[in-house]
Amino acid sequence: MKRRASDEVFVGPWFDRRKLLQSAGLAAGLAFLPMFQVDAAPLRYGLKPLQLDAGVWMLAGVDEAISSDNGGAIANITIFDTKDGAVVVDTGPSKRYGLELDAIARQLTGKPVARVLLTHFHPDHVFGCQAFASEALAAPQGVVEGLKQSGEDFASAMYYLAGDWMRGTEVVLPAKAIVSGHEDIGERRFRYVVLQGHTPCDLAIFDERSGILVAGDLAFLDRAPTTPHADLKDWHASLKQLGEAQFSRLVPGHGPSEKDRRGLVQTGEWLSMIEEKITEAFDRGLSMTEAMAIPLPSWAEKIALSRYEFGRSVMHLYPKLEDALWPRVDTRSN
Repeated sequence: MKRRASDEVFVGPWFDRRKLLQSAGLAAGLAFLPMFQVDAAPLRYGLKPLQLDAGVWMLAGVDEAISSDNGGAIANITIFDTKDGAVVVDTGPSKRYGLELDAIARQLTGKPVARVLLTHFHPDHVFGCQAFASEALAAPQGVVEGLKQSGEDFASAMYYLAGDWMRGTEVVLPAKAIVSGHEDIGERRFRYVVLQGHTPCDLAIFDERSGILVAGDLAFLDRAPTTPHADLKDWHASLKQLGEAQFSRLVPGHGPSEKDRRGLVQTGEWLSMIEEKITEAFDRGLSMTEAMAIPLPSWAEKIALSRYEFGRSVMHLYPKLEDALWPRVDTRSN
């Protein structure tokens, strides 16, 4: 059987849990359960909002890898209250999460969700979109294209890793494409900055009223950044641009919100460190396995998931170094 894997997450020995969970004939599939470990899941994520400013809340993701224990709820989600309705940034990893997010946004603001903004196409940020009307969903065209190309593979991988949490989750594409500029929703003006680096298309959102900058996964804080679709040069350029902006609080894609620029600085330092370490290991002729085991600076070792994400970055960046530096034998002349 052909094995499929998501670019975002590693999928082990493959079976299609997604089809098993979604099948209308699920009862017939129960006979096969001894062959597979299908994880039971609590009925609710138990989302707990943290107020950042008047009418602004964050739902904090856990500093863990995606698993059946956390249901994939590893990314930060932001909710803004406006007189025209709630504005939500990112929707979480599953339909179940999205439904809880919709309910808590209505509870906090007393209004339905008017706009949902997606910062990039990675599954922990976008698979709750089913809970919202497609016309409310907005993202840059590059995010939409990323979902078209990789969404189904991401979904299959998430079903494998998160199990029962994903039941009923399907890929939903935003109906509204946005570009760099601003949008007025209620009394708030949101400025959109379309960048790239973490993925080929990343959206940062600045709320002028609160001064809050939602950076998506362009910024991580005290949690090692992920690099499956990263272009490090572009990422550094985006960090520089965000660092020149004036804002009162930063909401990173992962890790705590903060009132200074530590998330931008730490993310840049991490990217520089892994590029230096991985390139040095490649130049020394180390195998990928050997490269994954090299020591990291003490400051980096203290960051959540540092060894895990460094190992994944070796797998992501070694092939790029091979393509860039090794001669192509199929084009060499005799």
